[in-house]
Parts: sequence; structure tokens; C-alpha cells
Amino acid sequence: MKTVVVTGSTRGIGRGLAQQFLQRGCNVVVSGRKQESVDEVVTQLSVAGGADKLLGVACEITDAGQLQNLWDMGVAKFGQIDVWVNNAGMSIPRKNLAETSSADLEAIVGVNLTGLLLANRVALAGMFSQGNGQIWNMEGFGSGNQVQPGMCAYGATKRAVNYVNKALQKEVKGTEVQVCTLSPGIVITDLLLGDYDTSSPEWEKSKKIFNILGDTVATVTPYLVDGILNADKSGAKVVWLTGGKAFSRFMTAGFNKRDLFADL
Repeated sequence: MKTVVVTGSTRGIGRGLAQQFLQRGCNVVVSGRKQESVDEVVTQLSVAGGADKLLGVACEITDAGQLQNLWDMGVAKFGQIDVWVNNAGMSIPRKNLAETSSADLEAIVGVNLTGLLLANRVALAGMFSQGNGQIWNMEGFGSGNQVQPGMCAYGATKRAVNYVNKALQKEVKGTEVQVCTLSPGIVITDLLLGDYDTSSPEWEKSKKIFNILGDTVATVTPYLVDGILNADKSGAKVVWLTGGKAFSRFMTAGFNKRDLFADL
């Protein structure tokens, strides 16, 4: 049995990860910005049983004190934290950089990069103290050198994840603390849809690609969680949308029609 913290787990991929960890017998700490949302998810996940394995803690990941409280509350209830998944993140409307507001730029860097660093700092310190543990940092568009107009800020923050992981893997070398990478691919969530004006021609073009390469939370998260629980070394990487899978999707797209947005 492992104890797992998932940041940003009140919706989307994070909620899916929390649910899958719980189903596999793990203790799970659910976290999000608002306590009301956290409590709602904990109640929903408790319906299938395992309420004693759940804890909900509100946490703004740009606040070092709240992150420390998230760690401390998890340890107080479950004894230690074995796995910490840095899933929390945000996107902003797709616009060229010159058209993007300074407030949006400050917000996305604050959450996706500063928040990531602060969360890693807290988790690393806690795991060094307890002697072991595993941190998973989430890739996104830009991590694999993808470049598109309108994605400068988001892509830059996600490209930074690669540097953070490589640097931290050197810092934990020779210890029982592991730093690993999670790559979910294209998952249809509110975060993805929030980037687009869904009434625009650009959206119709993007939607076609998403229906080829994308997947739902329910499809992707079981695979990711199994990969996390089976990983046993620093530097491990769990990738859903591999190059081979993407190639196969494009090759079969003509006769394998998918509509991932039908129920949205």
C-alpha cells in the first residue's frame, strides 16, 4: 500500500489519477485550490468505498506554506508520503505573445513553473527526511519540442519540466528518492478546451487532430497509474502517446472515426 499526493486532483487528469490510485488500494491525498471542490471530490470517490484511504486538502501551489501544509497533513494521517504527483497546471487562451496580457503571463509562469519548483522543493525535503519517495512531474505541449503559434508561454513552461527533471535526477542521485516523468499525451479536459475559441475555424482544424491523437481521462489514467506503481528507479518515464501509437493512429484514421467531443 502506498500513500499518494496528487496536486490539482479535483478535475481532469488529476481526478482520474486519484480515482485510479484509490481503486488499486492506495491512500490518496486529493488537492485543489478550493476546499469545497476538494470535499466534493472526496465525497464522490468515497461512494465506492475506501473513505478511510482518502484525505482532502486545499492547496494553492504557488504558496509555499500551503504546499508544506499539504505534505504535513498527508504525513499526519497516513504516516508518510510515498508518491507525489505534480499534476496541477493551467493554460491561457491561445494568442501570439504580443497579444497576451501580462496578467496571463504572470499567472501561467506562477503556476506551471514557480508552483512546480515550490512543490518539488517541499516533496524533496520531506522525502529526504523520511529516507525515500518518488516524485512525478507532468509533461505537456512543448516538452517534446513542439512549437505552435499562440502556445509560446504554455510551451515554455512545459519545456522547462524537462530541465527540472534532469536537474533533480542529478540532485537525488545516490539516495532513495526518485524523480520521474509522466507524459499523458493529448487528453480531452477542460484545460485543453480552455485554450480555444470553439466557434472558430482554427478549432475545427484542431478538433480533427484531437480526435485522431487524443483520448479521454478514463482511457489514459489507468495506464499512467499502473506505470507509476511499477516504476522502481529515478529517471523512469511513463508515456501514453508514443511515436509508434501516434503513427498508427494517423495511418488508420480514415476508417477509424472517433468523436471524443460528442458528450462534452
